[in-house]
Amino acid sequence: MKQPAQITESPSAKPDLQHLLHEVALGDQEAFTAVYDAVAGSVLGVVRAVLRDQAQSEEVAQEVLVEVWRTAPRYRPERGSAINWVLTLAHRRAVDRVRSVEAAAARDTKAALLEHQPAYDEVTEQVESRLEREQVRRCLRNLTELQSQAVTLAYYRGLTYREVAEALTLPLGTVKTRLRDGLIRLRDCLGVAV
Repeated sequence: MKQPAQITESPSAKPDLQHLLHEVALGDQEAFTAVYDAVAGSVLGVVRAVLRDQAQSEEVAQEVLVEVWRTAPRYRPERGSAINWVLTLAHRRAVDRVRSVEAAAARDTKAALLEHQPAYDEVTEQVESRLEREQVRRCLRNLTELQSQAVTLAYYRGLTYREVAEALTLPLGTVKTRLRDGLIRLRDCLGVAV
């Protein structure tokens, strides 16, 4: 009678990742090469399932394997198998990349919207400025002719008091008085508190 065949793993069939990670933690580069060869395909598969972009998947898989090299001393066999630890690192890194890409896209979208929409304050300021100009014009019409001329020359044309006096052929003191009286009337008309 024939006996059933038993399939046993040869010692080289699967490397002992737990032992290899321990060696990697001690800085053994050959052990890392063996870990890399054993897990690179699985890491890329997990990352690819999350990211769905080949180029980004390869980049993240490389980052994960570098992280395995750097953080091998943190691996604790009592918490789970070595392959699960490595694949957990891969999944977390892939999810982090998705979140990072989504956050960057959201920031870009928000920035683009802000660039294309006029700011609310900008519109409000334009309206308020136009209303204030109309109110100032209305109040200027309520001044006497001499007050209106003096205020217009001094504040709209930028002339000094002496230049206003020369332009109106009036004494400097008279121009100063007319300007002061005109500004007081403008202030009262505009409702400006002192």
